[in-house]
Amino acid sequence: MRRLAPLTVLAAAALAASACAPADDATGESSPSGTAASGACTPEDLPTLEPGTLTIATDQPAYEPWMVDDTPENGQGFESAVAYAVADQLGYGKDDVTWTRVPFNAAIQPGERPFDFDINQFSITPERQQAVDFSSPYYGVAQAVITTAGSAADGATGLADLRGLRLGAQVATTSLDVLTGVIAPDSDPVVFNTNDDAKLALQNGQVDAIVVDLPTAFYITAAELDNGVIVGQLEDSGASGDQFGLLLEKDSPLTDCVSEAVDALREDGTLGALEQQWLSDVADAPVLS
Repeated sequence: MRRLAPLTVLAAAALAASACAPADDATGESSPSGTAASGACTPEDLPTLEPGTLTIATDQPAYEPWMVDDTPENGQGFESAVAYAVADQLGYGKDDVTWTRVPFNAAIQPGERPFDFDINQFSITPERQQAVDFSSPYYGVAQAVITTAGSAADGATGLADLRGLRLGAQVATTSLDVLTGVIAPDSDPVVFNTNDDAKLALQNGQVDAIVVDLPTAFYITAAELDNGVIVGQLEDSGASGDQFGLLLEKDSPLTDCVSEAVDALREDGTLGALEQQWLSDVADAPVLS
């Protein structure tokens, strides 16, 4: 069973502190949704939920390698580090950031939001863009199938080996979309409220395998499951455009400034450095086709 490398904290001094750069439409990344920026992208000008404060949301629990110890405030884990890097790029110090918890499914529903942006492995999709805004993507990810040693899914080498099995995924996620659309099992998938529920069902033998994003697959099988096994990643599930973006309220006046911050962090290498630091162990996994 492959285990993740020890995680370390990125020094705050390593984060980029330059002003927001204009968004680069030539990056080839998915286009964010939202309104045009007006005014400067600074704490004095941004109409945040609380003046001078950036309120960031995530789910609870928040899993490694995205957050460490379910504590987004510590700056550890890929998404916590990205959130603080975006805040820094916008001119907010660590003490100017407040965290709140919002369930994944609730965050993507229409309506007002108790946050300025939410970071929680939200894949940018046209359907979601009807209800919410997204920033420029900060990470492109593949989906993966995980199981436990000795299960009916252990040893599967292709999609055909999985279709007759009992499979599950979290509700309203790209993982569930990929399960139904790419694997296309013979029976309806089992749908869970959280990955914790899915993992527990897998441990108890209620499902043969579950679908999660690849970094989460490595963490769950290494640290949370007894005899956890990565069956494999799903071919083209990342290359086909599955990208994570920061989620904002529909037509948020913050969307373009947040996107500009993400673009600047991509261009100056900060996102790449954070990915290497926190997600470097997810490069290798067999491909299921």
